[in-house]
Amino acid sequence: MSILYLLIPLGVVLMAIAIGLFVWSVRSGQYEDLEGPAHRILMDDDDPMIPRRPHDPDTTDTGDS
Repeated sequence: MSILYLLIPLGVVLMAIAIGLFVWSVRSGQYEDLEGPAHRILMDDDDPMIPRRPHDPDTTDTGDS
Protein backbone atom coordinates (compact mmCIF):
# COMPACT_ATOMS: atom_id res chain seq x y z
CA MET A 1 0.00 0.00 0.00
CA SER A 2 2.87 2.38 0.70
CA ILE A 3 4.16 1.93 -2.87
CA LEU A 4 1.11 3.86 -4.10
CA TYR A 5 2.48 6.97 -2.39
CA LEU A 6 5.40 6.72 -4.80
CA LEU A 7 3.72 5.43 -7.96
CA ILE A 8 0.81 7.89 -8.14
CA PRO A 9 2.95 11.05 -8.02
CA LEU A 10 5.47 9.45 -10.37
CA GLY A 11 2.67 8.66 -12.83
CA VAL A 12 1.30 12.20 -12.60
CA VAL A 13 4.78 13.66 -13.25
CA LEU A 14 5.36 11.40 -16.26
CA MET A 15 1.93 12.26 -17.64
CA ALA A 16 2.65 15.99 -17.21
CA ILE A 17 5.96 15.60 -19.06
CA ALA A 18 4.26 13.71 -21.91
CA ILE A 19 1.53 16.36 -22.23
CA GLY A 20 4.15 19.12 -22.11
CA LEU A 21 6.15 17.48 -24.92
CA PHE A 22 3.01 17.06 -27.01
CA VAL A 23 2.01 20.72 -26.55
CA TRP A 24 5.57 21.79 -27.44
CA SER A 25 5.53 19.70 -30.64
CA VAL A 26 2.18 21.15 -31.71
CA ARG A 27 3.33 24.72 -31.08
CA SER A 28 6.61 24.18 -32.96
CA GLY A 29 4.73 23.08 -36.09
CA GLN A 30 5.48 19.36 -36.17
CA TYR A 31 1.97 18.53 -37.38
CA GLU A 32 1.47 21.38 -39.86
CA ASP A 33 1.97 19.58 -43.18
CA LEU A 34 0.79 16.00 -42.93
CA GLU A 35 0.12 15.46 -46.65
CA GLY A 36 3.20 17.15 -48.11
CA PRO A 37 5.66 14.26 -47.75
CA ALA A 38 3.07 11.82 -49.13
CA HIS A 39 2.57 13.94 -52.26
CA ARG A 40 6.27 14.75 -52.63
CA ILE A 41 7.18 11.10 -53.15
CA LEU A 42 4.83 10.94 -56.14
CA MET A 43 6.36 13.94 -57.93
CA ASP A 44 8.79 13.13 -60.72
CA ASP A 45 12.20 14.76 -60.40
CA ASP A 46 13.77 15.53 -63.76
CA ASP A 47 17.17 16.27 -62.28
CA PRO A 48 19.61 13.36 -62.24
CA MET A 49 20.50 12.04 -58.82
CA ILE A 50 24.24 11.91 -59.63
CA PRO A 51 25.54 15.20 -61.01
CA ARG A 52 27.59 14.86 -64.17
CA ARG A 53 30.78 16.73 -64.84
CA PRO A 54 30.37 19.57 -67.31
CA HIS A 55 31.66 18.88 -70.82
CA ASP A 56 35.02 20.61 -71.37
CA PRO A 57 35.59 21.24 -75.11
CA ASP A 58 39.37 21.62 -74.63
CA THR A 59 39.80 18.04 -73.45
CA THR A 60 37.78 16.26 -76.11
CA ASP A 61 39.22 13.07 -77.46
CA THR A 62 39.32 13.16 -81.26
CA GLY A 63 40.62 9.63 -81.65
CA ASP A 64 43.85 10.72 -83.44
CA SER A 65 46.46 8.93 -81.38
